[in-house]
Amino acid sequence: MRAPVPVVFLLLVVCVAGGACGPTVDLATNLEVLDVTTGWFDAGIVNGQNKLVPSVSFALKNKSDQKLVVLQINALFRRLADKDEWGSGFVPVTGSEGLPPGATSPSFTLKSQRGYTSTDSRQDMLHNSHFVDAKVEISAKYGSQQWTRVAEYPIARVLLTK
Repeated sequence: MRAPVPVVFLLLVVCVAGGACGPTVDLATNLEVLDVTTGWFDAGIVNGQNKLVPSVSFALKNKSDQKLVVLQINALFRRLADKDEWGSGFVPVTGSEGLPPGATSPSFTLKSQRGYTSTDSRQDMLHNSHFVDAKVEISAKYGSQQWTRVAEYPIARVLLTK
């Protein structure tokens, strides 16, 4: 007796998909964040006021023995006094070519959309008594895996122009 075509097709898809996925990689221990720079980016003038937004730049190193295909990064910015998201940035690191074992990605810069505005100079804004510091949480995922937090850094009170 022959199996119906849809059953054979389904079994073939499951076998191919299972073999193509490969082992799961723990990104929290196998993805190293390198060359981290944080600070407050000069976002220019908005509605006649100077604007500063939190920013983070970094590269990634694949410390696993697997190629990380479709690797993505999300940066979540929060003010230290708040639990709510203040802004975020997203970047695809690789596509189907993946990040090979031992390889390091190019550097990425992610900025919040929200920040501080003032008529004060940009340097004076960083020293204002109402200024609230911020932090960034960096999460990564590859393929169909779930998001994993890989690092967290305080945003330095430094003015960035790049």
